[in-house]
Amino acid sequence: MSQSEQAAVTDHMTPSGVPPVIAPEQPPTTTPAPISPKARAGLVVTLILGSLSALPALSMDLYLPALPEVSDVLDTSASSVQLTLTACLLGLALGQLIIGPMSDQLGRRRPLIVGMSCYVVASAACAVAPGIEALTAFRVLQGLAGAAGIVIARAIVRDMYEGVAMARFFSTLLLISGAAPILAPVFGGQMLRYTDWRGLFVVLAVLGLVLVLIVARWLPETLPREQRQSGGVGSALRTMGGLFRDRVFTGYLLAGSLTFATLFAYVAASPFVVQEIYGGSPQTFSLLFMTNAIGLVAVSQINGKILVGRVSLNRVIGVGLVIITGAAVALLLITSGAFGDAGLVAVASGLFVLMAAMALVLPNANSQALMRTPHAAGSASALLGASQFFIGAVASPLVGVAGEHTAVPMAVVQLTCVVLAALAFVVLCRPWRTSRVSVPVA
Repeated sequence: MSQSEQAAVTDHMTPSGVPPVIAPEQPPTTTPAPISPKARAGLVVTLILGSLSALPALSMDLYLPALPEVSDVLDTSASSVQLTLTACLLGLALGQLIIGPMSDQLGRRRPLIVGMSCYVVASAACAVAPGIEALTAFRVLQGLAGAAGIVIARAIVRDMYEGVAMARFFSTLLLISGAAPILAPVFGGQMLRYTDWRGLFVVLAVLGLVLVLIVARWLPETLPREQRQSGGVGSALRTMGGLFRDRVFTGYLLAGSLTFATLFAYVAASPFVVQEIYGGSPQTFSLLFMTNAIGLVAVSQINGKILVGRVSLNRVIGVGLVIITGAAVALLLITSGAFGDAGLVAVASGLFVLMAAMALVLPNANSQALMRTPHAAGSASALLGASQFFIGAVASPLVGVAGEHTAVPMAVVQLTCVVLAALAFVVLCRPWRTSRVSVPVA
């Protein structure tokens, strides 16, 4: 790694200033020509990557207002319905471990198109599931296939960007992908006026098909053949082992993943907290969810436009973890009755602060981790994404262990996860020190 690349992993980084690469004219072709690594993404590519990054949120959040209906229609418990969220999360985690290293060997486009095509089929299968067992199984398949979008989008960003520019682009993606949690629950809640929960999965299948066509037509290849890895499964496992042996990479991975788990505890519990415990309608839930997502997007733009490049990334991560911890403590006190019957407004306020502060941790932790893995972006992206969804999958069902009539488990899970995230950040990343060494990946 050159001195300029090494400097990019420091906390006080400056933009790389690499000019866009202009490709020579090409004859008409049905396959977009490869683009050079470190070229800057245009508007179309940015929108595509944002849409791919939004896929997990679309798969989860469009369906959230319908969870109580699914429980009634399929005659099953709330915890069983929440397991369909866990199933999708597990699929997303496993799929990234498979597709990420595959994209390091085959390039980004082919695994992405195949995975997204399978996502369309799996979403259609969810729409016709006869019972909760079948729905849970199809949700696993939906997650496995949909993992292609998020893991390859993250790897493409690493192909094109370094340092501060990468952190800023992740914040831009969060602006685009953040539209999914803003719009999906609102759209899903309104659609339930005209269709049932099965119709929501039909919508996901159609959206997936549209995205496949757009990717095939407009997304270029970002990993040149000469930079692809070889060696099959054994090489991929050795690469991942090398990544895990790096203490700092593992610290950022755990800090980001455990923070992500606090978000999924909210995602899994909030439909029942708002609608069953506090008596809100599906539309009220959708509006509150939208408000929280707006907070996440707004802070992500403050992070990308103002903080990144001016404030230490480690300092921003630390502040974010402190804010999330404070919000989780407040939620635990509110839901346990320490302040009496505080009501939905107090709970919603705590959740808003918690969600907004996520934007100070997630993009910066991912950027810091990926900066250490310049030659294995797919494998590193797979480990980051898989760990987030594995831990999220474990945390999600725990929020329902005390039934549908208390929100205390949600707050306990959130507080536990963020405290563990802070410990991983302090103990493994040692943010008061600056690391300038890239990770050996083989």
